[in-house]
Amino acid sequence: MLRRGFLKSSLIGAVLAVGTMGQDQAQAQALTVGANIGNVPWEFQDESGNFVGFEIDLVNEIGKRLGREVSVENIPFNGLFSAVQSGRIDMAVSSITITPARLEEVSFAQPYYDSDQSLTVTAASGLGGLSDLSGKVIGVDTGSTGDMWATEHEAEYGFGEIRRFEGLAPAMLDLGNGGIDGYISDIPALQYYVKDKPDFVVAERIPTGERYSIMFAKDSPLAAQVNDIITDLKNEGFLAATHEKWFGAAPEDGTSTVQVMDMPTP
Repeated sequence: MLRRGFLKSSLIGAVLAVGTMGQDQAQAQALTVGANIGNVPWEFQDESGNFVGFEIDLVNEIGKRLGREVSVENIPFNGLFSAVQSGRIDMAVSSITITPARLEEVSFAQPYYDSDQSLTVTAASGLGGLSDLSGKVIGVDTGSTGDMWATEHEAEYGFGEIRRFEGLAPAMLDLGNGGIDGYISDIPALQYYVKDKPDFVVAERIPTGERYSIMFAKDSPLAAQVNDIITDLKNEGFLAATHEKWFGAAPEDGTSTVQVMDMPTP
């Protein structure tokens, strides 16, 4: 016969175990997404402090279709890579370009946006493009493809200095204050940012043939699951509608926003 005290403690233990199991299951269901908040129009804060943007809409829809609650964690762009590799987050967004070098270290789902880099200057500077940047101070986002491009072409254009920032907002603040002469970054973000700011001008598109996607740990099973969902979102018109919402125009035919593509491989 079981003693009353032993039975009571066993029941309490069982209840605690069930509670812990429920917490573990809830945690397992959460989809943790890293994003460099402040990267308009991809992920930024609205006037109420809510995270909004093209990629926020995308990951929320992906989480919904996976049956998992989405938790967005604000991480500087350069920290996103180690965060997915270490398992700290499940996946990362922030207009991340797929490159051969990155594919050696991480995995990507199929792309959903075609882009280039750009040079933004102040309207008062008189700078017309890259050919005017000899001896000038150039801003880039740390670890970005703009950073890579500027470093690779530093000698060609004679940049006086490359100054690195953690996102668009501090870089544009420094550009407006005269701390830098030009800012090289993703063209859609800059076109969106300057459309109601006449003091700034996107002076030149820098063709790079970039495509953005969601980043995962190398060979993560989640990458294939999300890739299939992105296929559905393209076929159903969700991504085209999201593009129109944030850029005010439908995506062009044949771009990765509407065309189903294979997962990129090294």
